[in-house]
Amino acid sequence: MRVFKKSVKLDHVCYDIRGPVMDEANRMIEAGEEILRLNIGNPAPFGFRAPDPLIEHMSNMLTDTEGYSDSKGLRSAREAIVAYDKKKGIEGVTVNDVYTGNGVSELITLTMQGLLDYGDEILVPAPDYPLWTASVTLSGGTAVHYICDEQAGWYPDLEDIRRKITPRTKGIVIINPNNPTGALYPEDLLQEIVKMAEEHDLIIFADEIYDRLVMDGKKHVSIASLTDKLCITFNGLSKSHLIAGYRVGWMSVSGDKSNAAGYMEGLNLLSSMRLCSNVPAQSLIAPALSMLEETKALLVPGGRVYEQREYIFNKIKEIPGLSAVKPEAAFYIFPKMDKEKFNIHDDERFALDLLKREGILLTHGGGFHWEVPDHFRIVYLPDLSVLEPAMEKMKHFFADYRQAD
Repeated sequence: MRVFKKSVKLDHVCYDIRGPVMDEANRMIEAGEEILRLNIGNPAPFGFRAPDPLIEHMSNMLTDTEGYSDSKGLRSAREAIVAYDKKKGIEGVTVNDVYTGNGVSELITLTMQGLLDYGDEILVPAPDYPLWTASVTLSGGTAVHYICDEQAGWYPDLEDIRRKITPRTKGIVIINPNNPTGALYPEDLLQEIVKMAEEHDLIIFADEIYDRLVMDGKKHVSIASLTDKLCITFNGLSKSHLIAGYRVGWMSVSGDKSNAAGYMEGLNLLSSMRLCSNVPAQSLIAPALSMLEETKALLVPGGRVYEQREYIFNKIKEIPGLSAVKPEAAFYIFPKMDKEKFNIHDDERFALDLLKREGILLTHGGGFHWEVPDHFRIVYLPDLSVLEPAMEKMKHFFADYRQAD
């Protein structure tokens, strides 16, 4: 009998946010055990709701969005994205440079498939959002991870980037604001990355899905606004407008495309092959981009996300053996464990131990391609009624935890 095996293309692909630890959590839930979920950035299960006018607008548009749209998306949606880009300082984007997608995830895969041949390299941050590494790998390329430096606020290490550029390097991924660290990159750092990209003819892939989730009075700077070279900027409504399940994303291609005609042809082909993204969801883009104040209310003192960030950061500091850089954006924090104190040599094993002993579900640092087994990500979207018992349980866990050899 023929045996059907997993494709070898998946040998170096992981998505541990929904991996083995979550599989064990689901088994425990089915057995009737209570689990405190701190593992995934999905706002809906934690009581966040989209603004009512957006839901009403989509309902009103259903009969007008029953058919396919243009493969790149509704013109009204793309015009709104062009206007939004202009507000961010990204010049020269036209409606023909914008592609809507079923979330940013689909578009990340599309851009890698259209660009990479076997042996090509893309610079990806470590820690990363794992879909980037997976998409590079599945497209036949090699993800080369550059280090983000915790001691420097989780900013990209410029010298490490420079050392890892080779003749095979085609692009660099910048996740800003960052998932999983919550770091927000300053303009002078982005300028240095732009200089390297321009020097080596690299495409910049700018993942900016959290650009409207910035705290402490800080301002997000889009890296595409700092260069006239080729840059692809990814954004969407999943997080800022609390509609992750609607899968509303887009990408804007800006800068000089004179040496990328073949790549643009490939993107157009791949976009056409999937016909179009979800059309009712596309109809939300224009009204959503005129409604930005609702999100801001969550991110200032007294706002829910802000206060939960403050709580989780302060509680982490109280646990001996843990430390963390305070996030400035998004809703993630990436604490560090004292590896020697806790004898941690397998961070996935740690995550399973925490789950089984205390019923807390989170993602270990290795799930974000962080090579040292000493970090984990907490999503602080759950309200204080969940975060408070979770942190008490975590404090109890670390009080006597020492990983078995």
